[in-house]
Amino acid sequence: MKTPLAATAVAMALAAPPASGHHSFAAEYDGNRPVSVEGTVARVEWTNPHIWIYVDVPGDDGSVVRWGFSAAPPGVLMRRGIVKSVIPIGAVIRVEGFRARDGSNNASGGSITFPDGRRVLTASAEDPAPEED
Repeated sequence: MKTPLAATAVAMALAAPPASGHHSFAAEYDGNRPVSVEGTVARVEWTNPHIWIYVDVPGDDGSVVRWGFSAAPPGVLMRRGIVKSVIPIGAVIRVEGFRARDGSNNASGGSITFPDGRRVLTASAEDPAPEED
């Protein structure tokens, strides 16, 4: 009796859909708190499940505040023509998104605007993106 029951349990576990590691936008970010910062790209983590772009932003008092922006997965961005080299370290960019609910200097990265006016959408397909100018 134990063998058929164990076999059934294993079969059910194997048939279950894989768990997704994706977070809910609404759980982590506040769609009512848009944020726009301009600064220098300090680091880009081009990894799944989302890339992270870290931007050093000059504070009012002359200090530097580092902001972290979560963007779409690398595969999604590459299908849009955005490869890692498009966001080079040291580039000055404006990033728009929505602030983290925990009040930290993290946000969703909805779009990036470069000094030459190019604007790229970096939000995941299911996440809200900033309005067009």
